[in-house]
Amino acid sequence: PAHVFRSGELFQTMTAATDGALPPWRQRLRGALKREGRQVSARWLQLATVASDGTPRVRTLVFRGWNGADQLELYTDGRSSKIAEFNHQPQVELCWLLTKAKQQYRLRGTAAPVAVSPDQAQWRSLSPSGRALWGWPHPGQPFEPAAPFPQELPEDAPVPDHFVMVPISLQQVELLDLSHHPHQRLLWRRENGWLEKRLNP
Repeated sequence: PAHVFRSGELFQTMTAATDGALPPWRQRLRGALKREGRQVSARWLQLATVASDGTPRVRTLVFRGWNGADQLELYTDGRSSKIAEFNHQPQVELCWLLTKAKQQYRLRGTAAPVAVSPDQAQWRSLSPSGRALWGWPHPGQPFEPAAPFPQELPEDAPVPDHFVMVPISLQQVELLDLSHHPHQRLLWRRENGWLEKRLNP
């Protein structure tokens, strides 16, 4: 997924301030992201969902930005199995591993996919190669060699109906910081006003 964003926007998107005070975990995350620098893997999140048959699913997505203090945004293909999984069980968990900072964040929340209307900026914010992924055939279907797989789509290309934004409203955040001895494990919950609680690692 390294090619689906403009690398020059990496640090700005990750560290952009929101109105009002940030929760304490956002402040820690901001510092960890700063230590990661501009390496592309700093935007990769592992998303865990539950399929309709009750079995687990996990895949890597790209962090796109924040909406307010405690809602993050991802993009996906509306034809993918993730949409059915969100509809079956909207409660999800993300794992965000930041290797230079030696920190792992586990973010639990609720996914609410929404189609992006043509007048919105999310589509245009992608790189040409990033937009191209939504021009590929239906994900998960048998491969057809003759099917189109464009390498780029221009900024003025129509927004596909299956271009979907996935806002995830976070209810719980857990941090495991491996740079300490003993390792530091912290927990925050929205219902408690994001008060910090230390746990055994």
